[in-house]
Amino acid sequence: MKAKEVSSAFTTNKVQETKEFYQKYLGANLTFDCGWYINLEFGNESASIQFMSPQQSDHKLSNSAGLIYNFNVENVDEEYEKIKEYNLPIILDIENHPWGDRGFCIQDPNGISIYIYSEMEPSEEFKKNYKNL
Repeated sequence: MKAKEVSSAFTTNKVQETKEFYQKYLGANLTFDCGWYINLEFGNESASIQFMSPQQSDHKLSNSAGLIYNFNVENVDEEYEKIKEYNLPIILDIENHPWGDRGFCIQDPNGISIYIYSEMEPSEEFKKNYKNL
């Protein structure tokens, strides 16, 4: 299969709260909103996520346990300072990682972890794991 795009949709009873969180704190652009389903974009249409409330009996609420959305940004330190200004709880403080990024983690209203990072040179130990270096 050759997908043109891949995105995530999360089923929640907190669509409005989630929309406000991503717009206020992460600068999301709301590109679709029918009340029970929203599409949020982050800089371009290929960087999007969706949230929806259950519409049918077979639609169950998503479980956020273990779910992480990764946001690769130009300047993670700048984003970190913005998040600190909002006084949002930071669940993983900003740090450099030997696999090749510098990042930190927060959580959205659904308990989804949001890992915000910028790429950096990986350590020698991790360079061998990259197929394109």
